[in-house]
Amino acid sequence: METCKDKVSRISISMPEALLEGLDLMVAKRGFESRSQAICDMISHQINEYNQQQGSTVMTGTVNLVYNHSTPGLTKKLHDLQYEYIDEVISNLNVNLTHTNTLSIILVQGPADRLNMIADKMTTLRGVVHGRLLLNSYLIPPIHPLPKA
Repeated sequence: METCKDKVSRISISMPEALLEGLDLMVAKRGFESRSQAICDMISHQINEYNQQQGSTVMTGTVNLVYNHSTPGLTKKLHDLQYEYIDEVISNLNVNLTHTNTLSIILVQGPADRLNMIADKMTTLRGVVHGRLLLNSYLIPPIHPLPKA
């Protein structure tokens, strides 16, 4: 996917005056350099959301979990799921937040529908307080899957 820093094409758009005022306010408050940069950012987000809905589109993302690590068997279930989907799970980071809660950030890459399925299996486990899958269209350089035993 091209970004706004790649080869540039000029287009013209029309919009209601109130929408343009809202755009200008957002550009100023968020610190965009221009309307074009803000519109590129918005279009990029929309394309990313569209790609998330396309089952076979390979994407990279994170599964962000906050879970109660004192829930019996939960840590093992999360570990087992990461091993079961080892081709998609690239890495993880765990941070202890409190005496009972852990933040886990799991880096994943693969087809969007498969990543959604993996995230659903993790976020619906008993003891997971919060879970969310965040996907983007950019890819990690190719990583070879482990040979099937």
